[in-house]
Amino acid sequence: MLTRGKDMTTPSAYGKVFGQPLARVDGPEKVTGKAKYSADINLPGTLWGKSLRSPYPHARIISIDTTAAKALPGVHAVLTGDDVRGILYGRRLRDVPVLAWDHVRFAGERVAAVAADDEDIAQAAIDLIEVEYEELPAQLDPLEAMKDGAAFIHPDMMNYVGYPQTPEKPTNVFIHSTWGKGDIDAGFAEADVIVENTFTTPRQHQAYLESHTCVVWIDEDGVAQIWASNKAPYSLRQQMSDFSELPQENFQVNFATIGGDFGGKGSPMEVPVCYYLALKSERPVKMVMDYMDEFMAANPRHASTLQVRTGVKRDGTMVAHHVRGIFDSGAYGAYKPGVNLMGFSHAGGPYRTPNVKVEGIQVYTNNVPCGHMRGPGEPQAAFVMESQLDMVARELGLDPLDVRRKNVVGVGEKDGLGHTFEGINIRETMEAAVETGEYGKPKAPNIGRGIALGDRPPGGGQSTAAVTLNPDGSVLLSTPVFEQGTGTYTLEMQVVGEELGISIDHIGLEIWRTGTVDFDSGVGGSRVTRIGTQVAYAAAQEVKSELLKVAALQLGVAEDRLSFTDGAVRNRDTGENHAWFELLQKAGRSVTGQAEFQDSSLPPVTAYVAQVAEVSVDPETGQVKLLSLSTAHDVGKIVNPIGHQGQINGGAMQGIGYALMEELVVEDGRVTTLTFGDYKIPTMADLPEMRTVLVESESGVGPYNVKSIGENATIPVAAAIANAVEDAVGVRIKDLPITAEKVYRALQAKKQQG
Repeated sequence: MLTRGKDMTTPSAYGKVFGQPLARVDGPEKVTGKAKYSADINLPGTLWGKSLRSPYPHARIISIDTTAAKALPGVHAVLTGDDVRGILYGRRLRDVPVLAWDHVRFAGERVAAVAADDEDIAQAAIDLIEVEYEELPAQLDPLEAMKDGAAFIHPDMMNYVGYPQTPEKPTNVFIHSTWGKGDIDAGFAEADVIVENTFTTPRQHQAYLESHTCVVWIDEDGVAQIWASNKAPYSLRQQMSDFSELPQENFQVNFATIGGDFGGKGSPMEVPVCYYLALKSERPVKMVMDYMDEFMAANPRHASTLQVRTGVKRDGTMVAHHVRGIFDSGAYGAYKPGVNLMGFSHAGGPYRTPNVKVEGIQVYTNNVPCGHMRGPGEPQAAFVMESQLDMVARELGLDPLDVRRKNVVGVGEKDGLGHTFEGINIRETMEAAVETGEYGKPKAPNIGRGIALGDRPPGGGQSTAAVTLNPDGSVLLSTPVFEQGTGTYTLEMQVVGEELGISIDHIGLEIWRTGTVDFDSGVGGSRVTRIGTQVAYAAAQEVKSELLKVAALQLGVAEDRLSFTDGAVRNRDTGENHAWFELLQKAGRSVTGQAEFQDSSLPPVTAYVAQVAEVSVDPETGQVKLLSLSTAHDVGKIVNPIGHQGQINGGAMQGIGYALMEELVVEDGRVTTLTFGDYKIPTMADLPEMRTVLVESESGVGPYNVKSIGENATIPVAAAIANAVEDAVGVRIKDLPITAEKVYRALQAKKQQG
């Protein structure tokens, strides 16, 4: 994609752009229908691909008869597991077969695929494939799957590539991560009161507008040209190379607009099977997952069982905190870029507790495979931490806010994970939420308020950007980033505009396909603001340096006597300004500045969030109505207020859905919420009064002191609402989502107890 900006000879080209509320540069193409998504790619001779999926969560494949499907007119390729036997793929852990052979491990797993002239013929061919299964016992409960003697879902796991922890023997527990500090046993020995609880959270689908879609064409040079709804094209290219054992140069991922992500668009999904269909048919192939496929076989947020034990002094001082999170990974672990859910390490919260142990355990089951969703692991971490803290406070007869005030981390202190961050703004952020949310004000019966805290440091990674100034007065920003809708392009253009003194209306955009640079991490992990601003800044500085070299030659002036200010080259000695494009015209050339940022380390700062939820609860029905959500954010400096607020609102609404209604229901190993009629997400009718307060500071990363925002607003919502429900009617719901039925039953149980 190339978006052409106005040249510099047009009026109003100059002015301050950083921190301004500017519209998204990709907005016009999306709202006018000009944006091309993967499903819009129509190459000559394109075939439709479809997959046949298993109806059983665990079964042996006895036979597959594809005779009738192959004979159907219009069918060009039919594949089964025998055609791709032994080929496994994944983002890091390679445990997913392109097509199942011998065994299926979840209801929805691909067992065959076809490519045909159109979608109807492809579906008809799928319907003609006959598969004989021997149904086998399924491991559906992760706690049962963990036990000694449980049947192994992956008996060959020792041969899989990509485990960060190499198992000593086959087991259904394929990751057991531990974080913390201090001596947990000594901490509990010191405690006056110990509170133990168990919480559960459900699977949550990302519910993006665009389902997983891809097009693959093997060109005349034997290069697989790929278009896919994938936010990490270089990672996709690497994975294709790994499982095919072909050089990366044999795969080219081309830009296509991505219609939403929320963590779910980092996996190859259908691309590997689409590739093999394209190889066999010698035609381009398009595959589009419908939403039944999405709910049945995509990569939702993990369901979890959260076991927590907290030791405190009678005055509310926390001395020990042990959390054990057991995550149902489903049948495969390949959809996660780091395999382990690092976000769950935050289950110690932003508190100075001296003794903390957090365990994150991922278990293979015969359920739908899970992956990443907005703040992976952290909504679960915040739910258990912040719910438990309220329950501890009530056990002690203390106000939950006072307990947080007593324990929240301060300057120079280590948080629950053992990190010491610079610019600790959690107390200021918390108090801003308290004030905005009117936490301490009187309220009517059955009205409750709850508070919850969290934080998320910006992620690291690698990216590149280039800025080109042309003699015709045009400016071009080039990037390898395939944005999924968060405003990355606008952010980077604002940085470039700020450094060059140029309105973003005068900056064009070029999006590179893979292979243009060595690697790009893609978007996600709250890394874009950190990486995007720094790489755009560095590229802008580099192009200014290159311009001044040209200007020095054209003007016969020493380079150190020139500066680039407000879009013009200035002679420091005479005060004379020169239009940069006129200097380039004289030189007859363009200048380009290119820069790379690479840093995967934890930055010295984090971004805190505090939220206060106000609810009303009908004691007769248990119905919970969210009246308001006050969300306070430690933001550093804001690049674009419009995009920033949009991220907060969107994240908060996903958190509301997680808290009150969303659940990908699995019964007997089969997903039963297969439409948006069954899988409920929040609508405008569920939107409460949203109150946002931003705590700005000079504490941040990069040249502009920015902080992440995209995932933070989701993290504490569920805990804040659960705490508010208990404040309203005195019952604690420990199992998400908080439905009217659960609240009603809890109220009835409370009545029976007297």
